[in-house]
This record gives sequence, structure tokens and C-alpha cells, in this order.
Amino acid sequence: MQPPAYFIQIAYTWDGIKIPELETAAITFRIDHSGLHVAIQARFHGDKTPAALPGPTDRLWEYEVVELFLSGDDDRYLEIEFGPHGHFLVLQLAGIRNVTKKLLPMAYATQITGSCWQATAHLPLSSLPTNPNRINAYAIHGSGKDRRYLAAFPVPGYKPDFHQPQFFRPIAGLATTTSV
Repeated sequence: MQPPAYFIQIAYTWDGIKIPELETAAITFRIDHSGLHVAIQARFHGDKTPAALPGPTDRLWEYEVVELFLSGDDDRYLEIEFGPHGHFLVLQLAGIRNVTKKLLPMAYATQITGSCWQATAHLPLSSLPTNPNRINAYAIHGSGKDRRYLAAFPVPGYKPDFHQPQFFRPIAGLATTTSV
């Protein structure tokens, strides 16, 4: 039997204000014996494209991106960033912002269709934290004073700070869906 797939909607600003439906992003994911399977559907905002070729791209958070954070039983967590043009960034961390591995490989495909983009990704089980059980998701787009920082589960603070694993939500409590 296949493990359940879970659904997250990025529907708030980072600090908890509901955003318009057209700006939301949806993430469906499943963890099984082969790893993490992710599907994303988001609005395409047409932000500047990274100069790098599609694939692992450092500092991707400076561009239009959807992010997924996944933590396990200890202080280790995973940050995965997905860009609409085929760029991605996978970081393993041990403790807040303490990157232990970066630019990890990932199977990743994207498609932009009009004002939306979709992506699918697969990350091997060996890249995930031990017993992944908590999660949060974010989206960033725009530039300058119009830069928007959005969240599935808002975080506290005086500025956007997504590296707050204590505010990630238990995966077991998320809505399930039939497939990724």
C-alpha cells in the first residue's frame, strides 16, 4: 500500500495575513521508500530569471521561488527551493541556518503555462532528515518594496524568517489527498 499524499496551501503572508486566492501556491507531497515526491502549482509572477542554467542554483531565494522545509526527530532539517524555470536548491541543515550540505541533486521538472507554473520533484530518501515528521512551506516573489514573503503556516518575528523549525507543523495533521 502506498503512503498517503499530503496537501499544503501557501495562503498567508509570512506573518499571518490571508492572501488573495490568485496568489496562493499548492504543494502536494508524499514520502515513501524511495524518498520525497513533490508536486507544485503556483502563480507565475514573471520575476527575473537566475543567470545560471536550470539545475542546482545557489541563492535561489533571491528569485521567484516556492520553498519546502522538512524536519525530523533531531535538529536536522531540509530546505528545498523550487524555481519556475527549472532551477532548484536543496540544503541540509543541522541547527538553525547551519548548512551541512548544499546543492544536492534532485529530479526536477517545471512547466510555465500562462500565469501559472507547475513542478514535480523527487529527492532520494538518503537526503531527508531522520524520520521526517514536521513541515512548512513558503513562496517568495517580487522585488524591492514589492517583494512578497508568503507562508503555509505563518511564523513570528519582526521580519520574514523561515528558519524556525519550532513552528513547522506535524505532517500527520495535514490534509491528505489521493496522489502526488
